[in-house]
Amino acid sequence: MRTMKVNNRRVLIAIIIVSLLLFPAVALTSGALRIVLALPFILFFPGYTLLSALFPKRGSLGGVERIAYSFGLSIAVTILIGVILNYTPWGINLYPSLISVALFIITTTIVAWYRQGVLPPDQRFSIAVNISLARWGQMAGLDKVLYTFLAVAIMIALGSIGYVMAVPKQEQKFTEFYILGIDGSAQNYPKQVVLGQPVELIIGIVNHEGVVISYRVDIRINNTRNKEVETAALADEETWQEVVRFIPQGSGLEQKVEFWLYKNDQAEPCFETPLHLYIDVIEPPPAS
Repeated sequence: MRTMKVNNRRVLIAIIIVSLLLFPAVALTSGALRIVLALPFILFFPGYTLLSALFPKRGSLGGVERIAYSFGLSIAVTILIGVILNYTPWGINLYPSLISVALFIITTTIVAWYRQGVLPPDQRFSIAVNISLARWGQMAGLDKVLYTFLAVAIMIALGSIGYVMAVPKQEQKFTEFYILGIDGSAQNYPKQVVLGQPVELIIGIVNHEGVVISYRVDIRINNTRNKEVETAALADEETWQEVVRFIPQGSGLEQKVEFWLYKNDQAEPCFETPLHLYIDVIEPPPAS
C-alpha cells in the first residue's frame, strides 16, 4: 500500500486557479460543454472550500465525510446564492451567478488558508490518498457503506446530467394575456363610467408560442359582444400592448366585462375562462 499526502493549502490554490480558468470557459461556452465545465465549479468547489474554512484541523472530518459533505454543501450554497440574487436588481442570470459563486469560493479559500496557517503544521488537514486494492477488504463495514453510497450518488448525479443533456427539456409554449389600468399598473381599473362615455384600459398580449401568430380580443358586456380588437402578426416573444376604448350600451350596476382571446381565425378561445372586471354604468346627470 502506498500513501500520498497532499497539503490542503495546495489544493485550495489549485481550486482558485481552476475556478478562474473555468469562469471564462463557462461564460463563453454553451450547451452540453457549459454544463460539463460548470460541474466542479457548482457542485464541489464551494462546499469544499467552506468545509476547509470551518474544519481546518486534521481529524475534525474524515476524508469520505469531507467529500460527501462538499457535494451537499455546494448544492445548498448555490441555491442560497440564487435565492439572494433573486432579490437583487441583477436577478438569477448567468454572469451574476458565476461572479457570486466565484467570490464565495475565493472568500472561503482565504479564510481556510488563514485558519490553517495559524495551526501547527502537524495539525493541519491534509489529503491522504491510499493506493491499494487490498485496502477495501480491510475497511470497516461503515466505511464500506459510506464509500458505496458516495459512488452511487456520483453515478446517479452523472447519469441525471447525461440524461438532461441527451433529452433536453422542451420549451413550454404559451401566450401571455393581461389587462392593466390606464396608468399601466395591475390596479386602478375603471369601476364607474357614465353611459355614453368610453371605458379606457390597456390590453397586452405576449407571444411565446414559437411561431408567428395574430390575435383578436372579443370584448363582451353581460354576454353581449361590444367590440372586437385585432392585433398585427406577432413574432415569437413579441409583445402587443395598446390602450383600448369601448362604450357600454346600457346602464346598470356591476356589469361584467369579459375579454376573450383568440388565435388567428380559430373559433375556440385560447383560454377556458376570460379575463374580466365589473363596472357600474350610470345615467348621465339631467341637463340643467
